[in-house]
Amino acid sequence: MRIGFIGLGIMGRPMAKHLIDAGHELTVWNRSQPGIDDVVGHGGKAAPSPKDVAAASEVVFTMVGDSPDVEAVSLGADGIAAGASAGLIHVDCTTMSPSVTREIAAAYEAKGIELLDAPVSGGEGGAINATLSIMVGGKKDVFDRCLPLFEIVGKTITYCGPTGAGQTVKLCNQVAVSVTNMAVCESLVLAAKSGVSPETMLQAISGGAASSWQLLNLGPKMIERDFRPGFKVWHQQKDLRLALEVARDNALPLPATSLVAQLFASVEADGLREEGTQALVKALEKLADVSVGG
Repeated sequence: MRIGFIGLGIMGRPMAKHLIDAGHELTVWNRSQPGIDDVVGHGGKAAPSPKDVAAASEVVFTMVGDSPDVEAVSLGADGIAAGASAGLIHVDCTTMSPSVTREIAAAYEAKGIELLDAPVSGGEGGAINATLSIMVGGKKDVFDRCLPLFEIVGKTITYCGPTGAGQTVKLCNQVAVSVTNMAVCESLVLAAKSGVSPETMLQAISGGAASSWQLLNLGPKMIERDFRPGFKVWHQQKDLRLALEVARDNALPLPATSLVAQLFASVEADGLREEGTQALVKALEKLADVSVGG
C-alpha cells in the first residue's frame, strides 16, 4: 500500500521502518530533519508537508506530541485534509484528548476521510520490537481494513469501540501504569529506609502477586540509576493531564492519579522532564531522604 507517516520520534521511526520492511511504500514528514533522514535512509520518501504526505497515500499514520499537534497536521492549511482524496484513512497513534479526536473525525466526515484513533502502549522497546499494544477507536469496518497494518507494528490489537474509545482506553492504561510505577517507587524507598537491600526486596516480590511490568522493568533501572527514557516524564505528564481532564468533565475522582501527577511535577521542577518515567523514584527519595541505589 501507499502509506504516509507523520511524526518520526523515538516511537514513529521504528514503526515507519517496520512498515517499509513489510513491503509498503512510505512517504514521510517530520518537524525536524533527523527523523526524516533516518527513515529515508531506510527506504522511505520525504514529502514537504503533511498535505503532500496525504496526497501520496491511501493510509496516513500520525505519531506526534499532543492534541494541538494532531489538529495542526490534520486540519491546518498544509494538513492532511488539504491533500487527501475521499476514502483516505488517517490512523492517529498519538495519545490525545478523546473529545478533540471526535472533533477531528466530524471535520473529516464532510471530506470523506476516515479516522481511527489508535494510541499505543509499550514504549520505545515495543516500537522497536513490533510488540506494541494498540487500542483502536472508530468504524469497525475501517479497523478491519487496517488490521494487517496494525499487525506489522504491534502484538496486541484491540478494537475498543467508536471514535474516541481508543483514546479513552489508552488513558485508562496510563492511569494503571503511572500508579503502579508509584507503588514500585514506594516499595523501594520503604526497603531502603528500613535497611533492607532494594535488590533483594525486588527479587523476593517479583515472582508473586506484586509483580508487574513496572516492577520487573523499571525497578532495576531505579536501583541502577539508569534514567534513560523509554517513555519520558513529560510524555507521562501529558497523558495524566488528559486523563484528569476527562475525569473532571465527568465529575470523576481519581485520587491516586492526581497524586502521581503531583509527584511527576516535582520531578519536572527539578529539570528532569526528559528522563524516563522511572525518575519518579527521585521524588519519593527526596521526600524520604534516602536513595534506593547508586
